[in-house]
Amino acid sequence: MERNRTYNNPIVLQRADPWVYKHSDDYYYFTASVPEYDRIEVRRSKTLQGLAEAEPVVAWRKYETGPLSANIWAPEIHYIDGKWYIYFAAARTTETKEGLFDHRMYVLENGSENPLEGEWVEKGQVRTQWESFALDATTFEHRGVRYYVWAQKDPEIEGNSNLYISEMSNPWTLKGKQVMISTPEYPWEVIGFKVNEGAAVLKRNGRIYISYSASATDHNYCMGLLYADESADLLDPASWVKSPEPVFQTSEATGQYGPGHNSFTVSEDGEDVIVYHARNYKEITGDPLYDPNRHTRAQVFTWNEDGTPNFGIPVPDGAERENEVKA
Repeated sequence: MERNRTYNNPIVLQRADPWVYKHSDDYYYFTASVPEYDRIEVRRSKTLQGLAEAEPVVAWRKYETGPLSANIWAPEIHYIDGKWYIYFAAARTTETKEGLFDHRMYVLENGSENPLEGEWVEKGQVRTQWESFALDATTFEHRGVRYYVWAQKDPEIEGNSNLYISEMSNPWTLKGKQVMISTPEYPWEVIGFKVNEGAAVLKRNGRIYISYSASATDHNYCMGLLYADESADLLDPASWVKSPEPVFQTSEATGQYGPGHNSFTVSEDGEDVIVYHARNYKEITGDPLYDPNRHTRAQVFTWNEDGTPNFGIPVPDGAERENEVKA
């Protein structure tokens, strides 16, 4: 059998850190960082390509002052036990540069059937063992246990952020031990900043995979991969294997720079799809965080014989391309 699904990239302009969740109603729900970093939007479409034209609804706006008043980053929308949740990071308004990296993690809840309707209620900060820079939380369920994976600065470790995992007692509260499963160590993880962030979870072939992003948010930004056996203790750092090389990175040949901070979904035909942001140029004026042209892109990916995902290279923007899967 031969299947073919391609997307005309970019899917959505000027939306970084894209998160797509395909619900049981067959809608794709989408949220991402907006260039102004001042609000959280949600939109939906029956097709991934249709997200470009879907009307965004503002779920929440930042405060004028206080802990939730600046740099609203990387929202994710999840459906858990009959309710919708948005995980996001926010900083406080400050006159100093340091305030840019003073984020904490927060949760919103909506009990409506359609998350574009109803009220989003603040459930508060997700408390970890430190009061330090923390962001990019995601959550997943495995064998009846809900887990939380996030990036945070350990005050005792040099660098910007490591990846941690913990169990949850409810969708906004951690319980038990909090374990580091990855720290920036390879040369491709420490360019500009020592960063592991933007985790996304993929369960397949008897394993739990966690993709993540590394290095500064310019053309050096790239994706790494962790995996653990599905029967392993996910709270044991020794259970996690880390790829020594990036699994998705800049391609000069296709004109895609700094691909990363991804999510996973399935195509309209059931194929596996990686959704990510990238730029289509290399040279950036000023701080890359304030360059608005990280656009949302999507492409089908395949699987290697050893069971690991094969993301290939970021496909070029524009016209339809062939992306064939033979089975």
